[in-house]
Amino acid sequence: MIFLSDFSVIRPEPGLFFWSVVIFLVFWFIIGKFAFKPIANALQEREKSIQDALDQAKLAQEQMEKLNNENEKLLQSARKERGKILAEAKEMHSKIVGEAKEQAKLEANKIVSKAKAEIEHEKEAAFADLKNKVGSMALVIAEKVLEKNLSNDTSQVEYANSLLNKMNLN
Repeated sequence: MIFLSDFSVIRPEPGLFFWSVVIFLVFWFIIGKFAFKPIANALQEREKSIQDALDQAKLAQEQMEKLNNENEKLLQSARKERGKILAEAKEMHSKIVGEAKEQAKLEANKIVSKAKAEIEHEKEAAFADLKNKVGSMALVIAEKVLEKNLSNDTSQVEYANSLLNKMNLN
């Protein structure tokens, strides 16, 4: 204990100082050899794995941007295609409606033409029937008038037949 009573922290002994420095250097060498190198290697590996993760994240972000751009292009293309399809559908609709209207007009014109032709035919038939009846009535009247005035002469009968034939031709 006496040995410790002379001990002062402010004024160390040269032997104590020497052994303290030697022990510190040996300790520093052993720690440096067995602890600092593995810790430094672990830190480098961790730094490398973090950098790889950052690089992969950057690459994934670039791929996502690329995919987003491609998706946007596809959407624009689909919108354009949809617009074209709608325009074609409207055009086809207009064309079909126009063709249907034109066909309806043609059918209406055909029906009107047929009706006019039928009316004209019926009109001609009615006129022919009327001519026949008027001719018959005129012949009956003429016959009665002539019967009263004429005798049974063959030249007069032939003349009446010729008049009758002329009337049927007109």
